[in-house]
Amino acid sequence: MRCERVWRNARLATLAASRPEIGTIENGIIAANGGNILFAGAAQDAPTFQAAERIDCEGRWITPGLIDCHTHLIYAGTRAAEFEQRLNGASYEEIARAGGGISATVRQTRAATRQALVAEALPRLDAMIAEGMTTVEVKSGYGLRLKDEIKQLTAARDLEGRRAIKICTTFLGAHALPPEFEGDPDGYIGEICGVMIPRIAKADLADAVDVFCETIGFSRAQASRVLAAARKAGLAVKMHAEQLSNSDGAALAAESGAVSADHLEYLEERGAAAMAAAGTVAVLLPGAFYFLRETKLPPVDLLRSLGVKIAIASDCNPGTSPLTSPLLVMNMAATLFRLTVEECLAGMTREAARALGRASELGTLEAGKRCDLAIWNVNSVSELVYNMGLNPLHARVWRGL
Repeated sequence: MRCERVWRNARLATLAASRPEIGTIENGIIAANGGNILFAGAAQDAPTFQAAERIDCEGRWITPGLIDCHTHLIYAGTRAAEFEQRLNGASYEEIARAGGGISATVRQTRAATRQALVAEALPRLDAMIAEGMTTVEVKSGYGLRLKDEIKQLTAARDLEGRRAIKICTTFLGAHALPPEFEGDPDGYIGEICGVMIPRIAKADLADAVDVFCETIGFSRAQASRVLAAARKAGLAVKMHAEQLSNSDGAALAAESGAVSADHLEYLEERGAAAMAAAGTVAVLLPGAFYFLRETKLPPVDLLRSLGVKIAIASDCNPGTSPLTSPLLVMNMAATLFRLTVEECLAGMTREAARALGRASELGTLEAGKRCDLAIWNVNSVSELVYNMGLNPLHARVWRGL
């Protein structure tokens, strides 16, 4: 069988659902052609490949390329001063209500050019790529008016032309109330539903629509309008839910067919059960939990007991999780949320792909999937979760290259 490349003499963590635990294969082989996996399995089961290039992995581990399914990567400026305020006792809500928080980044992002946004984002993206990242979701939400939301989404798409990476874009116009609509959240929701979503969908700038359903964000009723408009426009939906309070957002997300509900510290059984029934993925964000010094843990045992799939992500953003290390995300998920090594690895590969609605093409080492690989200098995959500050990546492969 002809192919472009074969990686041999490797240990595979396939994460395939058909295999137990992480899907380990000793003495494994991966063959790729045209950017896709032709074969991923044991050497003794492999056909004879005529490959243009053969790579000896010398016993190294190969996992699927890592996937960050929740980031706010495109933004301007910094909120380091707010970090210092929180150290001195101010809460996230107090800072937001005083004009800081998301609003501060909105002002800086509106003032930045598209080219400047790309330039600021590239070092953050490069840090992720250096640790095996091959797919990143990027949200808007720091423009809060049509031209600036489009600027953010276009800048996010520009990243694909600068780096070998897949960028999935999400429109998050319902992130905060812009100054133009102060005191009129329903009016702004009307603008999002009637103008922004149709224009962004027509321009094919977003893969999905998100909404911040929270006491300092938007109500359940307002979020429902956004999700309905998104689905009418043919876009996938997801939701920031139950981060600071139980707003019944997770149940709404599930009822709306959302691919994911994210944060979930205040999730209760009703919402979790709805997510389980709908197949909505729980995306846990340990970076924000850590950075905000939260104490309310997401109900991991409840999610497990109901069979809700769990993904993890960086939530990379300027105010509450300036985190660009997928390896540290996995360590935090284990130490703070008590996820297992298997859950952490699956959470940044297979389940992250599911949270993006891309499980058919990404997230596992199986024939037919994209050939996105991370090759590691470790003796055990547990080292990927155990280490803090050590990057054992040997090579990153995107689309077979």
